[in-house]
Amino acid sequence: MNSPCHFYFIYDSRSLYIPPHSFHLITYLSSLPGYQPMENPLKASLLKMNAPIVDLAKKINKLGKEDPRRIVHSFKVALAITLVSMVYYLRPLYKGMGDAGIWAILTVVVVFEYTAGATLCKGMNRGLATLLAGALGLGAEYFARLFGPKAESIVLGCLVFLLVAAATFSRFIPHIKKRYDYGVLIFILTFSLVAVSGYRVENIMELAHQRLLTIILGGATCIIISICVCPVWAGEDLHILIVSNMEKLASFLEGFGGEIFQLPLEAENADGSNEPDKSFLGAYKSVLNSKATEESLANFAWWEPGHGKFRFSHPWKQYLKIGVLMRQCAYHIESLNGYLDARFQASSEFRKRVQGPCTTMSSEAGKALKELALSIKTFSYPSNSAMNIQICKKAVDEVNSTLQASMVGEWDILEIIPIITVISILNDIVKCIETIFEAIEELSEQAHFKKSPHEPEKPQILHGGAVAPVGDKEHDSGFVTIIIHKITPDQSLEIQAPRG
Repeated sequence: MNSPCHFYFIYDSRSLYIPPHSFHLITYLSSLPGYQPMENPLKASLLKMNAPIVDLAKKINKLGKEDPRRIVHSFKVALAITLVSMVYYLRPLYKGMGDAGIWAILTVVVVFEYTAGATLCKGMNRGLATLLAGALGLGAEYFARLFGPKAESIVLGCLVFLLVAAATFSRFIPHIKKRYDYGVLIFILTFSLVAVSGYRVENIMELAHQRLLTIILGGATCIIISICVCPVWAGEDLHILIVSNMEKLASFLEGFGGEIFQLPLEAENADGSNEPDKSFLGAYKSVLNSKATEESLANFAWWEPGHGKFRFSHPWKQYLKIGVLMRQCAYHIESLNGYLDARFQASSEFRKRVQGPCTTMSSEAGKALKELALSIKTFSYPSNSAMNIQICKKAVDEVNSTLQASMVGEWDILEIIPIITVISILNDIVKCIETIFEAIEELSEQAHFKKSPHEPEKPQILHGGAVAPVGDKEHDSGFVTIIIHKITPDQSLEIQAPRG
């Protein structure tokens, strides 16, 4: 026979015990206002314990979806450590290397990095530094023995002091700090261990030989797995980062004109439920903080062998130059973004006069940046963006003409100052994009980007118009050739008729 159930209820914050078979009383209590059944304390505690586990699982899932290469990297490190652990597991290898085999495992732990370039950097630094420091440590040991047992420790101490001081100071040299800092650190550690331990250990040569072999084994395992098994190239990541940053700047400039000159009525309608996604207006901020990432990727890319479309001597420094110019452009965009918070209240007449040219400047500047990003992405020569930059310059001239023709007394100076400031910033952005165009031109020449068969050797950015290609003189009879130079108000087009 089943045992009777026991019930607890809370009414007005007081716990009441309901004996079994008192269903009439239960029905009565449940009809009272403020009635609430008591929660199961065990269930509540289980839910509290389960919440952090669920959050952790969601974060792990998010990390894996953002970049699946992270999961592959984890298995690559596990594979490398498993392989070098065979030095201990297999008796023939253990007899040859002994307890020094643990250095192979330590080498894998500290050398294996996410990108192939970082792994090569650490592996080469550790191997060369260990070899050089071991040789100097043995040399210092034999040199100190020449002075006899009494002076040997003093000479060794002086040598350790001088070499460690010199190596530590070399870490402040920018070039060494950039590429060989880890190697200098390993040099200091290895030299000190060999020089100091050699004073008490008799078979120091055999010990140094075993450690060198195990370190080479661990480093070689890391490099081979990093390059051959689903490699992650730092150079490719840098290439993608530059393209992505340029597209973010382009997206802001393309949408800025429509946002800055939005009418008050349109702004109120945009604040409704059907507000479009404007995340592109804040995406440029990541460009401002990309310097450290770009420099790190460029440094690791320098160590990588040629792969894909990236040659061994690929101009990675030029990517850093382009990144600097993009950050300058991003700082100008940061200034423009401040004028989106409070839209212009200038007179409608002045707004109408400058709205068209300003919108053209902003949108064409964005299109030029997108064309430049596409040229880097596809390894093609940046010729299409020259026309967008030319249209931007025409819009700048049009705005300047409008401002010169306008009388200051016609408008309230306090109302038109924000628009004039925006025009000035847009003008600086156009100049900055022209500088980026020239830097990408240099990159395309150094990296041997592909050119279209009908493309001129070097696209020119003109100031007063565009020149169409001229055909062969033998077959152009009956046509008029128009040469357009920089046009000023007191000049006209120069027209040349063919001779004969």
